[in-house]
Amino acid sequence: MKTLIVIPTYNERENIKDLVERIFSVYPDFEVFAVDDNSPDGTGEMLETLKRTYPRLHVVHRPSKLGIGSAHLLGLKFAVERDFNGAVTMDADLSHDPSYIRPLTAKSEEFDLVIGSRHVENGGFEATPWPRVLFSRFSNFLLRFVLGGSFRDYTSGFRCYSVKALQRSGLPKNLSGGYSFLVEILHFLDKESFSVLEIPIIFKYRQFGKSKISSGEIMDTLAVALKLFSRRLLRLKGG
Repeated sequence: MKTLIVIPTYNERENIKDLVERIFSVYPDFEVFAVDDNSPDGTGEMLETLKRTYPRLHVVHRPSKLGIGSAHLLGLKFAVERDFNGAVTMDADLSHDPSYIRPLTAKSEEFDLVIGSRHVENGGFEATPWPRVLFSRFSNFLLRFVLGGSFRDYTSGFRCYSVKALQRSGLPKNLSGGYSFLVEILHFLDKESFSVLEIPIIFKYRQFGKSKISSGEIMDTLAVALKLFSRRLLRLKGG
């Protein structure tokens, strides 16, 4: 299966070398598409150094911090244009264990989208502060209620998209460039009746660096959820 792994990076110099080496040690035939948003800590320079060892590593340097959603979208478009079979999106901070990539890609041969979920049976968190676990559980409960879906983990960024499904659907326009992209594209695929599967993962809390999710990103995600809720109400009234 021709697979592209999409990794947004911002100040992940302490993590990215380990992640890239672990990916290519297990999946030497896969390709990695890293999108660096002008990291001040030299992540971009580290990626360029890694390219000398790993020719299947593609690196895009952007001029400023443009958001995880726009980085994912850039990678998905690359996967569609280059006729990959699957596109895996994952975080650069080692919270997403590369060992789960194989189960994600295997299931993507049957499903249009496979989500590595923290909130299904056998999923969970490792060494994660309890306020973050509680916030994740509550926010996903709220998103299920607001959007009327059945998914347990709307906000997981560890996913495998079937490129054929993306080609059929056409990537929707005007998606958020930030964290709320994850909610928007999942809602879109669900509304269009694409098949979605959640498989359990254990989320490992980062050892190095800081979380990139700001209060502004959280508020933006809430605003997007309310916008989608309003559209859902209009459809229900129209029906």
